[in-house]
Amino acid sequence: MEIGSIESINIDQEMRSSYLDYAMSVIVARALPDARDGLKPVHRRILYAMHDMGIRSNSSYKKSARIVGEVLGKYHPHGDSAVYDAMVRMAQTFSMRYPMVDGQGNFGSIDGDEPAAMRYTEARMDAISEEMLADIDKDTVDFTDNFDGSLQEPDALPARLPNLLLNGAAGIAVGMATNIPPHNLNELAAGINYLIDRYERIHEVTIEDLLQFIPGPDFPTGGIIVGDDGIRQAYVTGRGRIVLRGRAHIEEMEGDRYRIVITEIPYQLKKTTLIERIASLVREERIKDIADLRDESDRMGMSIVIELKRGTQPRKVLFQLYKYSALQSTFGAQMLALIDDEPRLLSLKQALKLYIDHRLDVIQRRTQHELDKAESRAHILEGLLIALANLDEVISTIRNAPDAETAQGTLMERFDLTEEQAQAILNMQLRRLAALERQKIEQEHTDLLERITYLKNLLSSQADQLQIIKEDLAELVEKYGDERRTDIAPDATQEIDEEDLVPDKPILISITERGYIKRVMAGTFRAQKRGGIGVKGHDTRDEDEVMSLIPARTLDTVLFFSDRGKVYSSKAYQIPSAGRTSRGLPIVNVLHIDPDEKITAILPISDFQEGKFCTMVTRQGMIKRVDLEQFESVRPSGLIAISLKENDRLGWVDLSSGEDEIMIITRRGYALRFQETEVRSMNRPAMGVIGIRLREGDQVVGMEIVKPDGDLLVITDLGYGKRSALSEYPTRSRATMGVLTIDKQAIPKIGGIAAARVIESDLDLLTIISAEGTVMRTEAGDISCYNRAARGVLIMQMREGDQVASMARFTDADLNQDSEE
Repeated sequence: MEIGSIESINIDQEMRSSYLDYAMSVIVARALPDARDGLKPVHRRILYAMHDMGIRSNSSYKKSARIVGEVLGKYHPHGDSAVYDAMVRMAQTFSMRYPMVDGQGNFGSIDGDEPAAMRYTEARMDAISEEMLADIDKDTVDFTDNFDGSLQEPDALPARLPNLLLNGAAGIAVGMATNIPPHNLNELAAGINYLIDRYERIHEVTIEDLLQFIPGPDFPTGGIIVGDDGIRQAYVTGRGRIVLRGRAHIEEMEGDRYRIVITEIPYQLKKTTLIERIASLVREERIKDIADLRDESDRMGMSIVIELKRGTQPRKVLFQLYKYSALQSTFGAQMLALIDDEPRLLSLKQALKLYIDHRLDVIQRRTQHELDKAESRAHILEGLLIALANLDEVISTIRNAPDAETAQGTLMERFDLTEEQAQAILNMQLRRLAALERQKIEQEHTDLLERITYLKNLLSSQADQLQIIKEDLAELVEKYGDERRTDIAPDATQEIDEEDLVPDKPILISITERGYIKRVMAGTFRAQKRGGIGVKGHDTRDEDEVMSLIPARTLDTVLFFSDRGKVYSSKAYQIPSAGRTSRGLPIVNVLHIDPDEKITAILPISDFQEGKFCTMVTRQGMIKRVDLEQFESVRPSGLIAISLKENDRLGWVDLSSGEDEIMIITRRGYALRFQETEVRSMNRPAMGVIGIRLREGDQVVGMEIVKPDGDLLVITDLGYGKRSALSEYPTRSRATMGVLTIDKQAIPKIGGIAAARVIESDLDLLTIISAEGTVMRTEAGDISCYNRAARGVLIMQMREGDQVASMARFTDADLNQDSEE
């Protein structure tokens, strides 16, 4: 078009064409990563510029402004802030799973603090980023002109690392966006090796196969992924919603108070943003139970402390935080990357295969480059060997030639040499004529021929090339591999599962005569020697007596059996937690029981599929066995566990294997031992059969499962007790009266039997609680063994008017696990 002339154009056509050019420029040249090396152009140019400047991981740091200027002036004609921001992110440990830049100075923080200006900070390549540029000088990738055609820049990096999935990527283009989550190097390497082993039939590999090795993303800030549905969807389709939440735990404080400590937050969430949101929720009274909020983070790690008001249920507040704040958020995975400058949505298998294909191409090009160099050098050495074999004639030819050109031509003609060989002979130094130097040339030539053979074989064998990829990955894993930081909760619903937040620890569950229930940690009560007076373990105002103290674990399902023969169910961690001296809460807050119904037996269950039985005994001596599986699903209103006579009450329930022996102990000091097989398994509504025949005025006070080489420990109302070897109790038939287990004449002085437990080891720990709420903890080894008809010794001193209410036992295994935790 001539200057000054006017040309008519179609505005619609021009807008479409110009916008499309702009959109493709943004997509290809700025916003989306290349599927081969997982880098956007700006990141690739930063790394290549640092490589070109010689800024390695073992070199000195250089000013960030100098690096940014190098990138701007040579490769990336955009704003300096865009380049510096990209470099800063590559140095942030909370942004990159495996940082590519080693920064020195203020590069920002997870609080949301801005980095210092580029003139103040310094940087160099991180060791892992050098793996991205390995062999770039061996013709492994294509180079293209820079923006002004004055220099060449790589189209992609050789990328020994599977960086697309390793560090992920995020970017917004025109009409599309990418958001690829980061992953763990060890897991990616395992998945890639699995694909390599099946490369010829890679189409047969399923997502289930890959999930064995790559269970999900691994974010630099840790946290917990809730459910795997979003992960599967992203890995299959390229798109998926991954629910991610921070990691928090509950700590007990003094004065019956708790605090929530947040140690990890979701990826890309600023800590200050989270704290401000929690404070806002408190001001708006959407969360009313927070007393104090402060940030105690330091160099050792993150610690956001949320102190709660007295009497607050901490897990309730934690659920509110997950629901109303960004402590639980969604990561929208969009695995979009460029393939041949075209944006494509990738599945997990496609992304891994693209990495393998890229590495195959790099290895082939590197091998061809090395082969060309080796053959060229071997060609020169062959000429030198010819010259050495005809040394006198070669020297004579060169000496008699009028100039170098004539000598070169004569050598070529006389010895059938190429121009390169003849020139190498002319350039050869006189010292190379020494015998030792001649041997070096011959050895170098022999080694080169072997190298050439190896390289040719490698070029012709894809299997060998794939093996090199596996070896490279093994080396990378050894150098840079680390443990997974992000846990994956096995909840497929993506709903908040309370159980995922609860540590599996031993606890004590207590219930009072008036139906108050609580749980405390098993280590709450210190151990004392036999004869101690105990410590206050329960608030017993209004003469409320503690009836049961049961050992359990926080993740157990607890079955509650009532005196009416009904069974109810609750998770152990759902039982209100309280301090040692706290009364607890009415059990109607946990179970839907009638006001005049009492819980008489508590049975913690870890696994309903372990093939065991619930063995039940009533106060009148009736016994019944039911398959444990029948209680796996208990409706809120409860189920009938046993039918009772009008004047009878269900008192004890325990797990039995089907081949155990049962021991029933009565208040007047009798014990009956018999085979469990004498009681057939029945359905829930059945009444059962007679377990022990009671003497007039007597009643059952305990039922235990007999343990080999164990002892029976009994304790009376006034705190007297003893251990007796179970071998002293003969096995009788069911429905008989049993044998004595304590001095019958001493009962008026020491009281009737209040509780009985089977002891397996001297290290078993006993927790005894009185009707007034005093608790004593002692080892079973502190209690002496006597014959079964003996009186025993004082175990726990009882205050006037008080008496033993219940006794719980922890095994040695329980205690060891408690101490470890």
